[in-house]
Amino acid sequence: MMNSDWDSEWPAPAKLNLFLHIIGRRADGYHLLQTVFRFIDYGDSLRFTPRSDEKIVLATPMPGVEDASNLVVRAAQALQTETACKQGATIHLTKRLPLGGGLGGGSSDAATTLIALNHLWKTRLSSEQLQTIGLALGADVPIFVYGRCAFAEGVGEKFTPVLVPPAWYLVVAPPVNVPTAAIFGSPHLGRNAAPIVPASWQDGFGSNVMQSVACALYPPVAQCLAALQVYGEARMSGSGACCFVALQSEAEATAALEVLRQKLPAMAGFVAQGLDYHPLLRFAATKVLARPAI
Repeated sequence: MMNSDWDSEWPAPAKLNLFLHIIGRRADGYHLLQTVFRFIDYGDSLRFTPRSDEKIVLATPMPGVEDASNLVVRAAQALQTETACKQGATIHLTKRLPLGGGLGGGSSDAATTLIALNHLWKTRLSSEQLQTIGLALGADVPIFVYGRCAFAEGVGEKFTPVLVPPAWYLVVAPPVNVPTAAIFGSPHLGRNAAPIVPASWQDGFGSNVMQSVACALYPPVAQCLAALQVYGEARMSGSGACCFVALQSEAEATAALEVLRQKLPAMAGFVAQGLDYHPLLRFAATKVLARPAI
């Protein structure tokens, strides 16, 4: 992929939260989290074409989402503002991840936009600078720029790399929309988990404290988890609604998916392999010289 390859496909993979605890709240009301993020080889993709003006145009509008509020448009505009870039772009977004599914689809799209346009526009920001821009867009954006499986703290923006065992994941989306605000606003949400240090984390540790709240409010989530529990310890990702279970092989995961499709035809699902690194890590992590003063 070269600077001239404006028509190349830029991947925006999904993430899973292998556990998710809330250990308190900041004075401004933001929840303090501990979680482990893992990327998987399934997600959205984007293409970018240059423009002769400075406009950011989304060629693939999303139903119910105004272009101006779409995270990919906001990410591109934020990069323009930060770098005083006079270039524009038309963005083609192919969506595969469900909206509000807890897989980080919108955040991943925004991060890929930052990484790709930083490369294509030659704005030369470092990974850390892109992460700072991303955090203003959403708490999950920085992990996709950071680009490694990581133990995350703070509001989800402080990272320590971790090793995660190889796995294939069966991911299922219940036929329900789980608003993040409904989960974080619940009086039943646990907010006082005991913190751990990253080195203490092991695969299988903890739980997703948002899961019980989502199950109580949205029965299809509970139904999905019960169906997946047959194959191992099933968990919800993020604030939901998507749920997943880790399996040893692609064949095992695919066979389980076929069974679930027959039992629960209303639920959509896919099989994906766990990734240790974001596919665009080499673009995001490239060390560059400081930009010339403008």
